[in-house]
Amino acid sequence: MPQFRDGFVTSLKLGVVATLVSMLVGVPAALVLARGRFPGREAIQLLLLAPLVVPGIVAGAALYMFLIEVELASGVQVAMTFRGLAIAHSLIALPWAVRLITASLIGLDPQLKEAALTVGARPFAAFRLVTWPLIRPGVVAGALFAFIASFVDLEKSLFLVGPGVTTLPIVIVNYLEWSIDPTIAAVATVQIAIISAGLVLTDRYFKLARAF
Repeated sequence: MPQFRDGFVTSLKLGVVATLVSMLVGVPAALVLARGRFPGREAIQLLLLAPLVVPGIVAGAALYMFLIEVELASGVQVAMTFRGLAIAHSLIALPWAVRLITASLIGLDPQLKEAALTVGARPFAAFRLVTWPLIRPGVVAGALFAFIASFVDLEKSLFLVGPGVTTLPIVIVNYLEWSIDPTIAAVATVQIAIISAGLVLTDRYFKLARAF
């Protein structure tokens, strides 16, 4: 059905965007949080992980009000657009990426990088040749989990969807208001299969128990 197809495509696009943003921000943030010791480190860590502890409905309402304020200040519509949803889903995905990548860095022996620097490697070369191969499983796991967190989100998206911009979970909920038939079971099965595949791949690359 068209609404399910459109909702799936929108959720897929949002998941990809959220994953890319979470990786671009999450990898440097995890490196700084895992290795750095500086004033305000704990505050930054709490800020990055805050979306995990704030209830989804509260966060969705707060994001909606914030985007409305941005619209009033800039004159550019953000709420109820794909841009607004992308911002919200990036915030959903970022904490998972930061936590999983940080966990992989904490288990990494810092002396390995120091040894590379000692034998003459430049900092970027040491990261590329030593650190990156060792944390790559955690980065892949963070990316997969970030995508899943975005793909299944319902609460925050409820406040930010608009005409023609609706995610798959919201399409499913709206459909259930008026009809209950095998269509919804088939769509839900596909969604569960995608999520399950992502979780299996995540656990294959990085044991999730290590992050908690």
